Amino acid sequence: MVKRHGVSYQKRVEDINKIYDEQIKRGLTNREIWRRYIYPVFGLSERQFYNVLKAPSVAKNHIADDCRQLLLFDWDEVFKKDLEHGKQ
Repeated sequence: MVKRHGVSYQKRVEDINKIYDEQIKRGLTNREIWRRYIYPVFGLSERQFYNVLKAPSVAKNHIADDCRQLLLFDWDEVFKKDLEHGKQ
């Protein structure tokens, strides 16, 4: 049985791999990349970080454009407006 992952997992894999690719070119070790850039943002353990790095990146796992649009919504902006208007 194949384990299926949702769109949010696929986006997380893409984002983490993008960060990893950028930082590995600068010469940082995997542990430094995880400690400085991955753990503070995504809250993944080091073991889960390595599992995400080896996740398959085949074409069928890429996020379709119609799903990607939903992931672009900026929740931080909504929460800021609510706080400015006194809502919690």
